[in-house]
Amino acid sequence: MKIEHIGLMVQDLEKMRQFYEHYFEASAGEKYHNPKTTFQSYFLSFADGARLEIGTKENSVSTDRNVVSTGYAHLAISVGSKDRVNQLAQQFQTDGFTIKSGPRTTGDGYYEAVVLDPEKNEIEITI
Repeated sequence: MKIEHIGLMVQDLEKMRQFYEHYFEASAGEKYHNPKTTFQSYFLSFADGARLEIGTKENSVSTDRNVVSTGYAHLAISVGSKDRVNQLAQQFQTDGFTIKSGPRTTGDGYYEAVVLDPEKNEIEITI
């Protein structure tokens, strides 16, 4: 078995597509749109075959990040080396994104930087 894809609901579908294409070299498939349900999405494919589905639907996304909830906490993307983690962290900072932590080696042995995407979702950039 394998995880086929992860789904992430977003507010600004095009902005988020461009973010993952630009920083993580994702390739977007065709945009899906169901006018009856208002759901729209892209499947973003990564070089190793992993896929992330980003989607949106009218009136369905909460912007309140102060609500404590359970569920998915972050997305981790491996970029292959400490140098690449450092380069991306610097690029995100230069481009005005929030670096929540790192680059650093965590207590459980990961070398990572944590950045907030345009909608404040956490992304761990790891080796």
